Amino acid sequence: MSPSPGTLPASVEQQLDLLMPLVFFYEQLGLDLPPVAFIEGSTMPEPQRHLLVHASDMTPRLRQHHGCAPLLRVVSAQRTEDYVIREVVLSCEGRPVEYGAIGIHLDGFPPHVKTLIREGLAPLGAILESEGVPHQSAPSGYFQLQADPHMADLLATPSGIPLYGRCNVLSHADGTSFADIVEVLPPA
Repeated sequence: MSPSPGTLPASVEQQLDLLMPLVFFYEQLGLDLPPVAFIEGSTMPEPQRHLLVHASDMTPRLRQHHGCAPLLRVVSAQRTEDYVIREVVLSCEGRPVEYGAIGIHLDGFPPHVKTLIREGLAPLGAILESEGVPHQSAPSGYFQLQADPHMADLLATPSGIPLYGRCNVLSHADGTSFADIVEVLPPA
């Protein structure tokens, strides 16, 4: 059970559940998860609070904030017929603007949308927006983590600095969840 957006996950198990896509990729790489502390969204500094603390997709928010459509670079991915899990970096004008780890259940999507998601050529939020897919976004936690060498390299930032992020769940209009997302921003 996920905590509501206004509460902090009570246990390590809940925290790891919320961070599942991130945990998956760190385990694949044989890396320890960087230090993570769940926080209230209201305590997050700006502009990270504006970019993360809302119940909508990140892609349009990043596009508005940075003035360009974020491009997707898939760092690592695994796919089955009905599931995609990928580690990505979104960038604007060659500069990283978000790290993402996302698990996507493809059930409930039209075949052409499944194909677009599997191809990994555009951010999920951009696909949902362009294809008019009705869905809901529900942040389930906000956190601060310390940039380790892996995250620092992907976000072109120094190791050891604090980074902010959120865990988010996307659901179809009928309430069935289809994506678990961990989103981390580079420093402002």
